[in-house]
Amino acid sequence: MGKRVLIAGESWMTTSTHVKGVDEFSVHSYVEGVGPLRDALTSRGHDVTHMPAHLVPTQFPGNAEALSQFDVVVLSDIGANSLQLAPGVFDQFRAGEDRLVALRDWVGAGGSLMMIGGYLSFSGFQARAAFRQTAIAEVLPVTMLAEDDRVETPAGIVPTVVDAAHPALGGAGDSWPALLGYNRVVAKDGAAVPATINGDPLVAAGEYGAGRSIVFTSDCSPHWAPPEFCEQWPGYTDLFDGLISWVAGE
Repeated sequence: MGKRVLIAGESWMTTSTHVKGVDEFSVHSYVEGVGPLRDALTSRGHDVTHMPAHLVPTQFPGNAEALSQFDVVVLSDIGANSLQLAPGVFDQFRAGEDRLVALRDWVGAGGSLMMIGGYLSFSGFQARAAFRQTAIAEVLPVTMLAEDDRVETPAGIVPTVVDAAHPALGGAGDSWPALLGYNRVVAKDGAAVPATINGDPLVAAGEYGAGRSIVFTSDCSPHWAPPEFCEQWPGYTDLFDGLISWVAGE
């Protein structure tokens, strides 16, 4: 049965400066990386809502009622600041909702949370994702590092499937394409780790209160997930369908 899935993040804006002799100008572009994941999930009957990164500070659900419009919340390459620093808090200096506390409590009451890796996931690039000291650290089945947790593997590294039969892997098999990097984390006691990368957790799954949480510590789209992984590998759809279905309690 398809699930109602909110994917927050997986978009960015880029500014480039072009210098031509004594003249220069800037060009701005907006890019979404959610395509492979969204397409994989919708193809399996899931109802996917994508909330781009620039809308997260103003639109991310801030209480249990709003969160309960969804079966699964996915945070992918979006830092803690974007969830905690709503304009009313950051620009107008007014106390507001702590949306990460609300998310933690929602999971504890039976909700489902997934975090996907990236430069602004877990601790992230220069530790700027900054989830380690938030309420979400209690929920995830892994412990985050205090420092920059990225492991770049530019030559490619093939994941190790430890338990191909684990339902969270969706029957994706035990032969996966190489990835180009991931966020290093440490599995908590009691967490299931059906897939690893470079000896570290790639997929980790656990329970929190009445709910569940799961992580995929590499990317769902380039650059860490090259086309061979997210576009050409048939197991991609099986994997992410399995991750969503498991964390939703199926």
